[in-house]
Amino acid sequence: MKKNLCIICLAIFATFEIHAQQYKIITSVESIVPSGIGRSRIIDAQEEKDFAEYTSEQTEEDNTRNKSKRGNIRVKNFEETKLLNFYNIAGIRFQNIAANDAVTSSKLTAMAADGWELVFVSSAVESDAGDKDGQGIFITRYVFKKD
Repeated sequence: MKKNLCIICLAIFATFEIHAQQYKIITSVESIVPSGIGRSRIIDAQEEKDFAEYTSEQTEEDNTRNKSKRGNIRVKNFEETKLLNFYNIAGIRFQNIAANDAVTSSKLTAMAADGWELVFVSSAVESDAGDKDGQGIFITRYVFKKD
């Protein structure tokens, strides 16, 4: 009886697949540069990087650094989806914002259809700092996970 119970338990546990969760980040960058001269995009990296290759540990006794070059971190395979800029010559373009929302919604829907679950969204703005600063972006990071 004990033997049969052990065999049944092992068979049940063997049917469960144990795996780690995957995470993926999609970033949208929307220009808030006046006159519409900025660039706005959704960026989706199409290759993976191992953070351990670019990580070093600093201690008081040993101040050695990771010897990998920063250029190795660059991702050359990525998907770039065009978005419209928030501004044009006349000012804020609400139609552009609505268009960006529609394109972003489409991307998020496609990610969900591929089995990714949106778990966190983080936004930030680097905006115009006055008359002499004509720069600015609105950045949003969408964090997804897949079991």
